[in-house]
Amino acid sequence: MAIVEANPNLGAQIVEDAKEHVLYSWSVQSQINPIAVAGAEGRHFWDYDGKRYLDFASQLVNVNIGHQHPKIIQAIKDQADQLCTIGPPMANESRSRLGRMLAEVTPGDLSVSFFTNGGAEANENAVKLARLYTGRNKIVARYRSYHGATNGAVTLTGDPRRWAVEPGMPGVVRMLDPYTYRCPAGHPDPCPVCSGAPHLEEILEYEGPQTVAAVILETVVGTNGIIVPPDGYLQAVREVCDRHGILLILDEVMAGFGRTGRWFACEHWDVVPDIITVAKGINSGYVPLGAMIARGEIVDAIRDRFFPGGLTYAGHPLACASAVASIEAFQEEGVVENAAATGEWLRAALGGLAARHPSIGDVRGLGCFFGLELVKNRETKEMLVPFNASGEAAAPVARVGKAALERGLYLMTHWNVIMVVPPLTITREEAEEGVAVLDDVLALADEHYVG
Repeated sequence: MAIVEANPNLGAQIVEDAKEHVLYSWSVQSQINPIAVAGAEGRHFWDYDGKRYLDFASQLVNVNIGHQHPKIIQAIKDQADQLCTIGPPMANESRSRLGRMLAEVTPGDLSVSFFTNGGAEANENAVKLARLYTGRNKIVARYRSYHGATNGAVTLTGDPRRWAVEPGMPGVVRMLDPYTYRCPAGHPDPCPVCSGAPHLEEILEYEGPQTVAAVILETVVGTNGIIVPPDGYLQAVREVCDRHGILLILDEVMAGFGRTGRWFACEHWDVVPDIITVAKGINSGYVPLGAMIARGEIVDAIRDRFFPGGLTYAGHPLACASAVASIEAFQEEGVVENAAATGEWLRAALGGLAARHPSIGDVRGLGCFFGLELVKNRETKEMLVPFNASGEAAAPVARVGKAALERGLYLMTHWNVIMVVPPLTITREEAEEGVAVLDDVLALADEHYVG
């Protein structure tokens, strides 16, 4: 592993400049203290002190293939030698090839891509297409969701990150989530929320189905808790949408490209959306890239109409070349298959942690996409930290993350959920190493258990 020579002074200067001159997302700026990263390879990165970290967060759940994959790096270099940039009105080999490859790897008849710089823009343009195609205005979105930080995407977002920018984009209405561990309907049998159709039908009755253009869902909820829908849920939502002429948009920005052990999470339930949005794992963030991929018949219906969407860097050659190389590497190296196998191991290993740590109330996930929900009491399910907690209220989970970092394990946490989301290329030895550290630091959460 090519770790650069330690240079603490340079690392300190980088952090100082970052605090002074960089505005950080979703953060209180005065509390920022970032790690100055000197390099990365595989499932690890390291700082200027030479300390190595096992990346159990895949950065922002996007480095699916791991850091510095040689095939992707070489593709970027080769594309730069040939053509660094060209405008969206042009045709380019890497862009056209990626469009064809996406049509091949996505499920069903998803066959036409609109390229963006990331997931938020993909969701924004999915809404534009749905409204254009249906002639309707309203979009149904869920509460425990995150769809991006741009104006429309953050309005679609259900979690508190939308509050600061409200009222936002008009026409968004909410439905409840199939969160079986904390079912908002109390989980009667059959549950109107967790079974999908009855709750959505009720929302449509109030809103008027003829006014609704699309339902947008994260197939598996990401930062809001790694919430996997019950079997039958997506199929029921699909059926309701079909019955009312409403498009189904599945946001797989985080869940797509092997993260759940399938190429796309919707394949676990054999559901094909009308539009799927992707980013992150499409090229593991090596160059900014996202895409809205639609069914061919939807695009055919509006081919003679003006599409009101455009981005200067849409389908950037360097980004598309990196995605082509990434898809090829996934296929050649069995990356999705490794994620599925790792997921089976993680399910058992994390279940073992739950048996040893009473603060773990629930273990859920698929592939390399798991969440540990921490509680003060398993019987009452009282959260270890409150919903939308910050500061001292969030400290019990923050201390777990800090202790893991001190031991060289980089985690992502959100309120009372620890996300276990390593690169899909992780080895069994590395997974065992990460889980062992988790086992140690979860003792800090157990101190707050009052069951």
